[in-house]
Amino acid sequence: MTESVFDTILEQHIGLISRIVATFETNSAICDDLKQEVILALWRAAPSWRGDCTLRTFVARVTHNVCVSHVRRAVREPKRSELSDTLPSDREGPEDSVERADLSRRLTAAVATLPTGLREVAMLILEGFSTQEIAQTLGINEGAVSTRATRARAALREAMVTQ
Repeated sequence: MTESVFDTILEQHIGLISRIVATFETNSAICDDLKQEVILALWRAAPSWRGDCTLRTFVARVTHNVCVSHVRRAVREPKRSELSDTLPSDREGPEDSVERADLSRRLTAAVATLPTGLREVAMLILEGFSTQEIAQTLGINEGAVSTRATRARAALREAMVTQ
């Protein structure tokens, strides 16, 4: 894979990478380091992409695997500081976007409370992934994705009503 193709991959999917990383890590400094780790993993894995799935799915799969490895390492280490419950936002919008921002914040908080299996599926659904793409990304079958999606939707509906 040429360097210009790799640059194109990053230009097209850096937002997806950032959002996936943000679902696994809330500390912005660690999040930045994790994104760099993902980018390095993508650079290393890019030549192995055979085209049997979409490039977007490939990027999501590599990102997911790096994030899972990060969580496994973090679980083994003693906690050094408490994680923030909110994701920082550096964009301020006009008054008409306040309601959308509040809904987004509530949805993000609700997704963060889901168990890992449901959280991963919910995040990928919110990113617009198909059932097949989610199955490829997470390495599970499509039936399991559908089951997790149904459970995640039900849990999110309940969480959004109670907030």
